[in-house]
Amino acid sequence: MRSLRGPRLTLAALAAFIVVAAIAWRWVGPWLHPPKAVKPTPVAVDVAVVRRSDVPVHLEGLGTVQAFYTVTVRTRVDGQIDKVAFREGQHVKKGDLLVQIDPRPFQAALGIALATRARDEALLANARLDMQRYEELAPEELASKQTVDTQRALIAQLTAQVKGDEASIDNARTQLDYTTITSPIEGRTGVRLVDPGNIVHAADTTGMVVVTQLQPIAVMLSLPEESFEDLAAALARGKVAASALSRDDEQVLDTGTVELIDNQIDQTTGTIRVKAIMPNPNQRLWPGQFVNVRLLTQTLHQVLTIPAAALERGPEGTFTYVVRPDSTVGVTPLAVVEHEGDTVVVEKGLEAGQQVVTSNQYRLQPGALVRINGPAAARTRAGESPRSAP
Repeated sequence: MRSLRGPRLTLAALAAFIVVAAIAWRWVGPWLHPPKAVKPTPVAVDVAVVRRSDVPVHLEGLGTVQAFYTVTVRTRVDGQIDKVAFREGQHVKKGDLLVQIDPRPFQAALGIALATRARDEALLANARLDMQRYEELAPEELASKQTVDTQRALIAQLTAQVKGDEASIDNARTQLDYTTITSPIEGRTGVRLVDPGNIVHAADTTGMVVVTQLQPIAVMLSLPEESFEDLAAALARGKVAASALSRDDEQVLDTGTVELIDNQIDQTTGTIRVKAIMPNPNQRLWPGQFVNVRLLTQTLHQVLTIPAAALERGPEGTFTYVVRPDSTVGVTPLAVVEHEGDTVVVEKGLEAGQQVVTSNQYRLQPGALVRINGPAAARTRAGESPRSAP
């Protein structure tokens, strides 16, 4: 029995020693052999260089193209259409014949008016001769005073009648002229609304054709009332350039100038109407067309600019991440004075030549290590300071 208990106690003591040694190594080992520090992985970013440049400042809005002049051609007399002298869609000049109405009834009316005047002029001439005879006989008392006065009144009556005849002739000539309908403006004809042989009336409201002037052409747009002061100040300095662009902003359809600002603000929408005139030489603008309109109000010269992608917003305002010479980033608050398309004009906070981060900002913190993508990375590897980049 004694020979068995001795080995058992030795084995138990050995097992206890191993357990205690393992626990002690687990707690003491890290202190004796600390792990190596893991170098942080740089964040890949794109950068842009802060530059000085001229920045045009625009006001933009949705515009509607309108004809410079629009005339619905109507008849001013009743009659039958003898001839339609235009083609649909034809370019006509001012005074070109459009429609001819049967002139014969009006020619006859003019003839009657001329004949009436000739008759009354003959009566007036005879009355004047009689008056001359009475005046010669009056001193010898061969013609009474009543006869002379009556003859004088007859002359006055016939004189007035001749003047009335002349007015009737003028009216008849005017009515006859109305049978020849010409274009009142230079422009383009629309769809023909009448056909030869039809009877038209002066009371008709549909008209015979619509003529629109396309060169030049007008563009009407609405801007927020907050834009009024900027646009009014620009007009006070001189002409304001206006550009009409396609709906996708890819093509400039035409350029012109602002003609006027409407004389009142629409209180229901809080907008003000602006009219621009454009020459439209290639007729790329058409009445009723919707276009994007851009008005150049001013140009800021040699101001600090960064891409809009570099601008960040936080609880304390706008800021950007600036790349330092040691390839880390710092947060720089910005004072922004203008945001024009993809360009931001910075008043203070940056200097020309600095590099700002334009991508992956959500992964950055102040002091984070970055790796610049693209050509900027090659310059950095070659030893060029990011601050000196062009």
